[in-house]
Amino acid sequence: MKNSILFIGAGRMAEAIIAGLITSSHEQINSIYVSNQKNTERLQELATKYQVQPIDNYDDIIEKVDMIVLAMPPSEHEGVLNKLKHLITSQFVVTVAAGISPSFIERYLPGGTAVGWIMPNTAAMVKHSISLYTYGSSVSEKHHMQMELLVNSIGTSLYCSEEEIHNLTAITGSAPAFLYLFVESLIEQTEQYNVSRETAEKLVKEMVFGSVEMLKGNYSPKELREQVTTPGGATAEGIKILRTGNFVELLQEAVIATNKKAKGEN
Repeated sequence: MKNSILFIGAGRMAEAIIAGLITSSHEQINSIYVSNQKNTERLQELATKYQVQPIDNYDDIIEKVDMIVLAMPPSEHEGVLNKLKHLITSQFVVTVAAGISPSFIERYLPGGTAVGWIMPNTAAMVKHSISLYTYGSSVSEKHHMQMELLVNSIGTSLYCSEEEIHNLTAITGSAPAFLYLFVESLIEQTEQYNVSRETAEKLVKEMVFGSVEMLKGNYSPKELREQVTTPGGATAEGIKILRTGNFVELLQEAVIATNKKAKGEN
């Protein structure tokens, strides 16, 4: 089964999925259309790079596509869905936006419309996203195959309930930013020891890469931490400072706050 796909939105996540589809699943694709009314230069960039078809007005090609991927910010979904409800026939409509669940989409589209939700992360750009996904109430086996086509193009995936994705958004979607902040802070501190920015970045990044490789092994994070932390030693002193400063609690609070924001609760 070959699919024609319309992307509404042309940001980094749309590009990551498009790139993945073209490199890993091109034999399952008929055409890829991309619409982004706010930035025509971006459309031309994607058209040149991936040979996709830029669309100024998607009204005329809706009937030609099997899937519609909503790849714009959450705040823009209501307006786009209100427009789509007059154009949808049998397309599978999927969003990749935080907080925009299948039940939200179904409120705007005709009854029986097949809808889905993917919560990827920025590692999709290097095909290492862990993407959470779920469906609305009107999907078939064909839609399951279409969803697999999308999520497999950017990494690995896990099927979840709608509520589980709401609760896990901060872990899989936003927590990379927490990690990058941690890395930024270490780089800045490393520079204080009279090394160049370039050297500081190399040291910290390689430390992170190596630590991630260790996590892929058979030891748990706790076991790995304990292997590094000699009781009464230098590392233990650093861990003591982090615990005294409520490092663990702050991370947990960040997760809770992120999920509340994604759900529109604050």
